[in-house]
Amino acid sequence: MRSFRIGSAFGIPIKLDLTFLIVLPLFAYLIGSQVGIYVDLLNEQFAAEIPVGVLTGDATLTFTLGALAAVGLFVGVVLHELGHSLVAMRFGFPIASITLWLFGGVAQLSEMPEDWKQELYIAVAGPVVSVALGVVSYAAFLAVPAGGTVLAATKFVLGYLALMNIALAVFNMLPGFPMDGGRVLRALLARDRPYARATQIAAEVGKGFAILLGIFGLLGGGGLFLVAIAFFIYIGASSEAQQTMMKAAFEGVTVRDIMTPAADLKTVTPETSVADLMNRMFRERHTGYPVVENGRPVGMVTLADAQGVNEVERDAFQVEEVMSTDLHTIGPDADAMDAISQIQKAGVGRLLVMEDDELVGLISRTDLMTALDIIKTSGSLGSRAVEPDEREESPAY
Repeated sequence: MRSFRIGSAFGIPIKLDLTFLIVLPLFAYLIGSQVGIYVDLLNEQFAAEIPVGVLTGDATLTFTLGALAAVGLFVGVVLHELGHSLVAMRFGFPIASITLWLFGGVAQLSEMPEDWKQELYIAVAGPVVSVALGVVSYAAFLAVPAGGTVLAATKFVLGYLALMNIALAVFNMLPGFPMDGGRVLRALLARDRPYARATQIAAEVGKGFAILLGIFGLLGGGGLFLVAIAFFIYIGASSEAQQTMMKAAFEGVTVRDIMTPAADLKTVTPETSVADLMNRMFRERHTGYPVVENGRPVGMVTLADAQGVNEVERDAFQVEEVMSTDLHTIGPDADAMDAISQIQKAGVGRLLVMEDDELVGLISRTDLMTALDIIKTSGSLGSRAVEPDEREESPAY
């Protein structure tokens, strides 16, 4: 969902996802509605002597306490992510942003370290910050005397934050890759294993943990919120394992090795009618073509562009009227993984390969997946690029 920037810390943009605007008041309500339960817990565990009646007799006060505790909790989440981020930056990994969303916070690293010690230090930094916040909150909690409404409210918020920050650290250290504990597990596994294999093992452990967490959420407590967390852990583990496997497979493979070279590239002109374009797509089983004029690319036209024209009007419309002029390009010597990243980021199916302002080829999502299948089967692309007749019959570009 859409996010917007609210500030920055140490040069790192801090963003709020729109889902956070839903979960913050929800957390405030849930905490406020259970103030009495939390007060009893604090009195029992810490001998706090907080008067329950003072804090639970007024609905406005309980919601205010819930809001303050929820905001404090998410401030702790930001500081947790800053812990990860500052250590990552210390090792030379830039941080794109820290975003607060439905399930907490996420620091977006430009890339994950493959040195196991670096990943270990980055992974444990967040929980260490959370533990430190818990200790500081507890020390402040002890320093505040029991008393009237204001002192009781302050003591409650500090005690709640002490408990929740410690709980956050403990939960994050569970082996649910890609949570912090899962990343610690991968780092330890990578000491004597290839990085991709360590990721695969950690991901399988993480998926198993997610399944157990989901079952617990359904049967044992925690409800749908735990089930949703379990779902995202499972998806995250699968996604990162696949990404790491692809990165390992494509090591040393460039765009030039995979692309369709210009000599074999099928193109259309701006004056081509949409009807003729549709006929070519049917005959050649391609869903996208570079649009070339005087030897230079001026656009890209896809099946979706052509389908936007009413069938009876396709003879009257030309490609230049429906094509996209926002060209996404890459160099032939770029890594194959860079091509995958650009395709995913731009949300397109193909990239034009340009060298010295000249179109030298095209690389598509299907080209990359075909090459990946070949590498996984044979262990290498060999000494040549994938030939056109070795590509899948499904639309390549």
